[in-house]
Amino acid sequence: AAAAPAQPGNAPGAPQHFGRSAENRPTAATGLWDYFWRGLTENYFNFAGRASRKEYWGFCLFWTIALIVVVGIGLFIDDAMGNLEELPAVTVGLCGAFVLATIPPWIGLNVRRLHDLGLTGWLFLVVFIPTIGWLIVLVFALVPTQARENQWGPVPAGISHQA
Repeated sequence: AAAAPAQPGNAPGAPQHFGRSAENRPTAATGLWDYFWRGLTENYFNFAGRASRKEYWGFCLFWTIALIVVVGIGLFIDDAMGNLEELPAVTVGLCGAFVLATIPPWIGLNVRRLHDLGLTGWLFLVVFIPTIGWLIVLVFALVPTQARENQWGPVPAGISHQA
């Protein structure tokens, strides 16, 4: 691949980043944990913009890990209290609180993921179709990023224009 021409503000020999916004602002970290943490903080109620597959699956990975930790803590407490014979109330309560607390960022992430594909976020409502709704959302999550700017913003960081 041919080297991209140097852009103002880039040091000679620095790697070129295609698809990022042309604005001169520091770029956010793009590690999987960073996507999860930003989803719970900066993007808690964010339904605008775009989310790449990496952002989507990074959030899902650490959400799942966090849920397993919450279940483990709940089971440990329920076991210490002798609640495992009946309803493990602490486990159910902690899991319920965790899931309820993470619904807004999860919906926002799905809406931004649809925007990334060039689709309206309202398509997320297909999740309410019995049986196949979740499968449709899964397909949307697996489709590659639209490698050009669209009406919802520039291409997410780290995505090349060669798609």
